Amino acid sequence: MLWQGNNRLFFMFIGEYHHNIDEKGRLAVPAKFRQDLAQGAVVTRGLDSSLFLLPWEEWGKFTDKLSDLPLGRASSRAFTRLMLAGAMEVKLDKQGRFVIPDYLRKYAGISKTAVIVGVNSRIELWDKSAWETYTSQTEEDANEIAEQLGELGI
Repeated sequence: MLWQGNNRLFFMFIGEYHHNIDEKGRLAVPAKFRQDLAQGAVVTRGLDSSLFLLPWEEWGKFTDKLSDLPLGRASSRAFTRLMLAGAMEVKLDKQGRFVIPDYLRKYAGISKTAVIVGVNSRIELWDKSAWETYTSQTEEDANEIAEQLGELGI
């Protein structure tokens, strides 16, 4: 969903949705996200064994940031390769589905049920079991995480 704040427009994806992957590797995007992905999107390897799905505009912002990373640092080169080498342009079909390439499904361990998670300007795609493990651990650590973020002024 496109939101306006501080005199600019930005994407705001929120919520958690469970959808099955069909036999052709297609995943249906929640209806509320489809308009923001109608002009195309990019799916790539994410972090924590997830996939990132970004609208074209957000993908452009993301790659601009990757371009600004120092080329002389091995970690910058490695992260840029991880994000760009695994990236694939996707278009939604008339039913709001797109194909997740096999190598990305394998990377994220997504086999039958995917969890689609709105995370501000991006969508994350998770294997159901991996998501449940991740959220359970994060909920257990919530107080410690909040304390650390408090130190950062959040």
